[in-house]
Amino acid sequence: MTFHATLRREWAADLTASQLYDLLRLRVDVFVVEQACPYPELDGRDLEPATRHFWLEVEGRVLATLRLLEDAENSFRIGRVCTAADARGNGLSGRLMEAALAEVGSAQCVLDAQTQVAGFYASHGFVPEGDEFLEDGIPHITMRRAAVLSP
Repeated sequence: MTFHATLRREWAADLTASQLYDLLRLRVDVFVVEQACPYPELDGRDLEPATRHFWLEVEGRVLATLRLLEDAENSFRIGRVCTAADARGNGLSGRLMEAALAEVGSAQCVLDAQTQVAGFYASHGFVPEGDEFLEDGIPHITMRRAAVLSP
Protein backbone atom coordinates (compact mmCIF):
# COMPACT_ATOMS: atom_id res chain seq x y z
CA MET A 1 0.00 0.00 0.00
CA THR A 2 1.32 3.45 -0.92
CA PHE A 3 0.49 6.41 1.26
CA HIS A 4 0.14 9.92 -0.13
CA ALA A 5 0.86 11.46 3.24
CA THR A 6 1.13 15.15 3.98
CA LEU A 7 4.33 16.28 5.69
CA ARG A 8 3.75 18.57 8.66
CA ARG A 9 6.27 20.47 10.78
CA GLU A 10 5.57 22.63 13.80
CA TRP A 11 7.54 24.34 16.52
CA ALA A 12 6.55 23.03 19.93
CA ALA A 13 4.75 26.28 20.81
CA ASP A 14 2.64 26.11 17.64
CA LEU A 15 1.28 22.59 18.18
CA THR A 16 -2.37 22.32 19.03
CA ALA A 17 -3.33 20.10 21.95
CA SER A 18 -4.90 17.68 19.47
CA GLN A 19 -1.74 17.51 17.33
CA LEU A 20 0.47 16.88 20.35
CA TYR A 21 -1.93 14.20 21.58
CA ASP A 22 -1.86 12.43 18.19
CA LEU A 23 1.96 12.47 18.08
CA LEU A 24 2.27 11.19 21.65
CA ARG A 25 -0.37 8.52 21.04
CA LEU A 26 1.59 7.10 18.08
CA ARG A 27 4.83 7.15 20.08
CA VAL A 28 3.21 5.35 23.01
CA ASP A 29 1.57 2.83 20.64
CA VAL A 30 4.95 1.98 19.11
CA PHE A 31 7.51 2.40 21.89
CA VAL A 32 5.50 1.46 24.97
CA VAL A 33 2.75 -0.92 23.77
CA GLU A 34 4.17 -2.63 20.65
CA GLN A 35 7.71 -2.91 21.97
CA ALA A 36 6.43 -3.84 25.45
CA CYS A 37 8.69 -1.24 26.96
CA PRO A 38 7.18 0.71 29.84
CA TYR A 39 9.20 3.88 30.15
CA PRO A 40 8.47 7.58 30.79
CA GLU A 41 7.64 8.78 27.25
CA LEU A 42 6.88 12.27 28.50
CA ASP A 43 10.39 13.54 29.15
CA GLY A 44 9.68 17.27 29.22
CA ARG A 45 11.40 18.03 25.91
CA ASP A 46 8.37 18.00 23.60
CA LEU A 47 7.37 21.53 24.60
CA GLU A 48 10.81 23.16 24.76
CA PRO A 49 10.76 26.33 22.63
CA ALA A 50 13.40 25.09 20.16
CA THR A 51 11.81 21.64 19.67
CA ARG A 52 10.41 20.89 16.24
CA HIS A 53 7.96 18.09 15.50
CA PHE A 54 7.69 16.49 12.08
CA TRP A 55 4.96 14.07 11.07
CA LEU A 56 3.20 12.55 8.11
CA GLU A 57 -0.55 12.22 8.10
CA VAL A 58 -3.34 10.97 5.88
CA GLU A 59 -6.84 12.31 6.43
CA GLY A 60 -5.87 13.56 9.88
CA ARG A 61 -4.29 10.27 11.01
CA VAL A 62 -0.63 10.50 12.07
CA LEU A 63 1.29 7.67 10.38
CA ALA A 64 4.88 8.60 11.31
CA THR A 65 6.61 11.13 13.51
CA LEU A 66 10.06 12.47 14.44
CA ARG A 67 11.22 14.96 17.06
CA LEU A 68 14.11 17.36 16.42
CA LEU A 69 15.77 18.92 19.45
CA GLU A 70 18.27 21.73 19.45
CA ASP A 71 20.76 20.57 22.08
CA ALA A 72 23.24 23.43 21.82
CA GLU A 73 24.22 26.05 19.29
CA ASN A 74 24.69 24.25 15.96
CA SER A 75 23.97 20.85 17.52
CA PHE A 76 20.78 18.87 17.02
CA ARG A 77 19.33 15.59 18.27
CA ILE A 78 16.84 13.48 16.35
CA GLY A 79 14.65 11.15 18.33
CA ARG A 80 11.27 9.50 18.76
CA VAL A 81 11.27 8.36 15.12
CA CYS A 82 8.42 5.93 14.61
CA THR A 83 5.86 4.73 12.09
CA ALA A 84 2.49 3.10 12.68
CA ALA A 85 2.69 -0.68 12.18
CA ASP A 86 0.28 -0.70 9.24
CA ALA A 87 2.18 2.07 7.44
CA ARG A 88 5.73 0.65 7.58
CA GLY A 89 7.69 -0.14 4.46
CA ASN A 90 6.49 2.93 2.57
CA GLY A 91 9.48 5.23 3.13
CA LEU A 92 7.69 7.46 5.63
CA SER A 93 10.53 7.56 8.17
CA GLY A 94 12.93 8.33 5.32
CA ARG A 95 10.81 11.32 4.31
CA LEU A 96 10.83 12.55 7.90
CA MET A 97 14.62 12.16 8.15
CA GLU A 98 15.12 14.09 4.92
CA ALA A 99 12.91 16.93 6.17
CA ALA A 100 14.62 17.09 9.57
CA LEU A 101 18.12 16.97 8.06
CA ALA A 102 17.20 19.73 5.62
CA GLU A 103 16.39 21.85 8.66
CA VAL A 104 19.59 20.82 10.46
CA GLY A 105 21.57 21.90 7.42
CA SER A 106 25.33 21.72 7.94
CA ALA A 107 25.14 21.46 11.75
CA GLN A 108 26.12 18.30 13.59
CA CYS A 109 23.34 15.94 14.56
CA VAL A 110 23.24 12.97 16.93
CA LEU A 111 20.72 10.23 17.69
CA ASP A 112 20.47 7.03 19.69
CA ALA A 113 19.38 4.35 17.24
CA GLN A 114 17.86 1.02 18.08
CA THR A 115 20.64 -1.26 16.84
CA GLN A 116 18.30 -3.16 14.52
CA VAL A 117 17.71 0.01 12.44
CA ALA A 118 21.24 1.48 12.53
CA GLY A 119 21.58 0.79 8.80
CA PHE A 120 18.61 3.06 8.10
CA TYR A 121 20.31 5.94 9.90
CA ALA A 122 23.65 5.14 8.23
CA SER A 123 21.88 5.64 4.87
CA HIS A 124 21.26 9.25 6.02
CA GLY A 125 24.93 9.90 6.81
CA PHE A 126 25.05 8.85 10.48
CA VAL A 127 28.06 6.94 11.78
CA PRO A 128 28.09 4.72 14.91
CA GLU A 129 29.92 6.22 17.87
CA GLY A 130 30.90 4.28 20.97
CA ASP A 131 29.62 0.96 22.20
CA GLU A 132 26.18 -0.54 21.99
CA PHE A 133 24.10 0.02 25.14
CA LEU A 134 20.76 -1.06 26.53
CA GLU A 135 18.05 1.54 26.89
CA ASP A 136 14.87 0.24 28.47
CA GLY A 137 15.98 -3.31 27.60
CA ILE A 138 16.50 -2.58 23.87
CA PRO A 139 20.00 -2.49 22.27
CA HIS A 140 20.91 1.00 21.02
CA ILE A 141 23.93 2.72 19.51
CA THR A 142 24.74 6.42 19.45
CA MET A 143 25.17 7.68 15.90
CA ARG A 144 26.44 11.04 14.71
CA ARG A 145 26.39 13.01 11.50
CA ALA A 146 29.30 15.43 11.71
CA ALA A 147 28.95 19.11 10.96
CA VAL A 148 29.76 20.06 7.41
CA LEU A 149 32.46 22.72 7.53
CA SER A 150 32.29 25.58 5.07
CA PRO A 151 35.40 26.09 2.93
